[in-house]
Amino acid sequence: MKLVWKLHKWIALVVGLQVLGWVLGGLIMTVLPIEKVRGEHRLSHRAPPALNLNSILPVAEAARRADFGEISSATLKSTPRGPVWELSMEGGGEAWYDAITGENVDEIPERLAKQAAVAAYSGQGRPFRVSYVPDAPIKTGASGSAYLVEFDDPERTRFYMSSFTGELMSQRSNLWSFYNFFYEIHVLDFSGSQNYNHPIIVSAAALILMIVLTGFIMLWIRLAGDLRRVRSRRLLKE
Repeated sequence: MKLVWKLHKWIALVVGLQVLGWVLGGLIMTVLPIEKVRGEHRLSHRAPPALNLNSILPVAEAARRADFGEISSATLKSTPRGPVWELSMEGGGEAWYDAITGENVDEIPERLAKQAAVAAYSGQGRPFRVSYVPDAPIKTGASGSAYLVEFDDPERTRFYMSSFTGELMSQRSNLWSFYNFFYEIHVLDFSGSQNYNHPIIVSAAALILMIVLTGFIMLWIRLAGDLRRVRSRRLLKE
């Protein structure tokens, strides 16, 4: 009984804070509307311009100009800078080509990124800062180079715009950062990889299982002792 009690007590001390984090994180995630956390209310949802397919460069010609070798995928996009072929190569590598002129697409200037962000935005905020990000952080959900456009609305909305096409890649805000902080505590993953079965959380779950099991053992022992005392009292009365 002493051994079981010690195990229960010390394990509870170790994982107690994490249990608190799980409960608090779960509460935050259920209270905050996920649509607002994702910043969907700050999107204009404007449809991209319709493509005139008669003027589009054939994908075979775009692939030939890219000189990649094997093309794994080709996507025709209607972007703020016009129609663009986005080409991906087997084994990695990407290229962007103007789908009308066939010219290789260079990175857009900061001015165009800001204009594209304003067009994609819905609200009273105004862009107050634009910065170039060579490699978007994992937590943004974007990849590659981008322009970070920040707005002065209450949530401090942040748009990550593709540096090549001017498309909105991801939106973040202070509300999202607040939500994500508790989410990371909840899943014990601070890398932004959204890994739900890493060693830390598995170990914490195993320790909590031990607390539950030792708790049941102590309860069983206590109930068995109480039952014996009740029987003893009955025998004495008889």
